[in-house]
Amino acid sequence: MITRTTVRLPEDLMRRAKRKAAADGTSLTELIEGGLRQMLKEPAHKQLRRVLPPVSSASGGLMPGIDLNDSAALQEIEDLESARRLL
Repeated sequence: MITRTTVRLPEDLMRRAKRKAAADGTSLTELIEGGLRQMLKEPAHKQLRRVLPPVSSASGGLMPGIDLNDSAALQEIEDLESARRLL
């Protein structure tokens, strides 16, 4: 069953909605219905939920001989590992 209703919208929003519907080749009714269906699919608070990256549970520390303050040595180790992967 389809129900008719009256909705009061700001003029600029209505103009933009009509332009969007025309550009998409759809009716204003279909545009509003699609928007309502999308908004009602899940609550607004779920849409804004933050997702945090997983926290590592690794242990053991640095490999022997690694000095985090020696950037040239770190670059050399990285270059050597890259060269090994190419072989």
